[in-house]
Amino acid sequence: MEISENLLCLFNAEVTLTDDEYVVEIPRREVENGIVTPGDVYRVALIDRADEAQTESTPDEETIPPSEPQPPVEQGELRYVEIEDIGKQGDGIARVERGYVIIVPDADVGERVKVEITEVKSNFAVGEIVEEEFA
Repeated sequence: MEISENLLCLFNAEVTLTDDEYVVEIPRREVENGIVTPGDVYRVALIDRADEAQTESTPDEETIPPSEPQPPVEQGELRYVEIEDIGKQGDGIARVERGYVIIVPDADVGERVKVEITEVKSNFAVGEIVEEEFA
């Protein structure tokens, strides 16, 4: 899947039924940070979470078969991410293209941080915080 360079924000949301409408709620922080403006019109893409990597791999899982999609990040790359969840071991979890997981130690849900990718596996990467709370 190709992600547009015009992507303003990325978040998880439920589709709920309110009166006679189905609603996707936008997190308050996206409006408060000026990323989304009430009353403006946006394109919305819905991506099924069923295919996302939900578990962390073991350190000895090194090789990525050539037929598999390659990770969307590289070691040493700098990325701006938003922490969406906390993993079983207490690390922050961010998701990027195709639901690919970046594990960020010492991060909390809702934080928006700049990370340097320090380790890349087939279904997850590890990122170290280099800048906290960006707008």
